[in-house]
Amino acid sequence: WKVSGNGLDKPSYLFGTYHLASLGIKDSIAALPQAQQDVQQVYGEVVMADMMKPETLMQMQQQMMLPADTTLKSLFTPEQYELLGNAVKENLQVDIAMLERVKPAALMQQLTVMFYLKHTPGYNPQEQLDSYFQQEATKAGKKVGGLETVQSQMDILFNKPLRRQAEDLYCFLSDPAKAERQAKEVIAAYAAQDLDAVLRLLEEKEGTKCDPTPEEMAQLLYDRNHNWVGQMPDIMQAAPTLFVVGAGHLPGEQGLIKLLQGKGYTVEPLP
Repeated sequence: WKVSGNGLDKPSYLFGTYHLASLGIKDSIAALPQAQQDVQQVYGEVVMADMMKPETLMQMQQQMMLPADTTLKSLFTPEQYELLGNAVKENLQVDIAMLERVKPAALMQQLTVMFYLKHTPGYNPQEQLDSYFQQEATKAGKKVGGLETVQSQMDILFNKPLRRQAEDLYCFLSDPAKAERQAKEVIAAYAAQDLDAVLRLLEEKEGTKCDPTPEEMAQLLYDRNHNWVGQMPDIMQAAPTLFVVGAGHLPGEQGLIKLLQGKGYTVEPLP
C-alpha cells in the first residue's frame, strides 16, 4: 500500500506480513522492489534484532516462567492436564513434569510452532517476512525502527491472566482440527491478498469461551493500531518509510488503512 499526500514530499509504504507465509510471497508483488529501494528506513512492530539480544532473551525467559506460588498443574483440571501432557510428549518430546514452571502462553507458543511445522507446507520458523525486510534494510545501510517496545510485545505474548492463558491453551489442544482449518484459511486468504477475509477470520467467533473477548481483540489489534497511527506521521515526515506489520493490522474500520485515510493521507494498493 502506498501512503501519500497530506504534506508528504515522498510516499511511504505499508506492507502486511503473516508469520506463516513463505518468503516467496514477496516475489509476487511487482511494486515491492521499487518501494524497498525508494524508502530510507524500515519500521516494524519491533526491531527484530533487539529480540535476539542476550539480555532480551534472558528477560523473555524470565517472563515465560510462572510465579513461585503457581504450578502448571494447578491451572488445569486432571483431564485437561492429561491432554496437555500427551500433546507435550508427542510434539516436544519431553515429560510435562519438566515444564511445571512454564506459563501456558509460553507452552502454547512452542506447541503452535510444532503444529504449524506439521500442518503448513513451506513453513520455516527461521525465515520470516518481518525479519527479512529489516535485515535487507540493515544491509543497505538504512535505518530500522520499531513502533513498540520489546516489553510491550512480551506483555502480549506472556502476561495475560494465567487462568485465561490456560483456557487458550486448552482450547487450542482440544480442537486441533479447528486450529488446522483456521491456519489453512488464513494462509489462503493472505496468499490471495484478501485483507477482508483475513480480518473476518481473525474476528471469527463461535459463541464459546474460546472466543477472544472484545478487550483481548482491542489489546491485540485495535489499541495498537491507534497507537501506531499516532506515531506514523512524524516518522513519514522525517523520511520515506516502509512499514512492515502483521496483515491483521491493515483492514477494518480500526485498521491502519482507514485510520491513515482518516488523517488525510491517500492510501492505495499497489499491484
